[in-house]
Amino acid sequence: MPHALLPHYQFSEHHQRLCHAPAGALLDAVPAADASTIPLLRHLMTLRELPARLRRHSAIAGRPPFGLHEFTPLARDGDHCLAFGLVGRFWRSDFGLVPIRDAAVFTAFRQPGIAKLLLTFNTRPQDNGCLLSTDTRVYCPDWQSRLYFTPYWLAIRLASGLIRQQILATIEQQALRTQSTTNTGDNGATLHRR
Repeated sequence: MPHALLPHYQFSEHHQRLCHAPAGALLDAVPAADASTIPLLRHLMTLRELPARLRRHSAIAGRPPFGLHEFTPLARDGDHCLAFGLVGRFWRSDFGLVPIRDAAVFTAFRQPGIAKLLLTFNTRPQDNGCLLSTDTRVYCPDWQSRLYFTPYWLAIRLASGLIRQQILATIEQQALRTQSTTNTGDNGATLHRR
């Protein structure tokens, strides 16, 4: 599925975590994982957005901090993969986001100077749990967008990796919390399986 949504890309990043929740519960938890509860992400995004928020007529003034809510859900393949897309000039202080409606618009989008980012969450069952991974792929359509994006990518790479690891941990916690709530009866007592 990811290759069909963004078959060509120049930048990529992969992170994974062995989780103790079922694959479906992990993917269900992705949209519900609240990035604002991750201190590292909250602090880094505050620093990242500070220049734009200090400007009087900024495009991000009054907007909540950048997070998964900015991405467009593109596709889900059962309990195996969940994909989100983002289009913009990510190197700008306001991210230069271009709204996209769905997977068809994301796939067809081709405008010089504007990059496309595909974010996927993938699951693979293991003997001792479920491997949850995230892949980030970025396509820059021309030399100008690559010229702007490359130093930005190099500057954020380390922080981006730390953020991805924290997001995977938050998704697992959310999935386990939801699973725990599902296994609780109406009176709050835990249902024990025999």
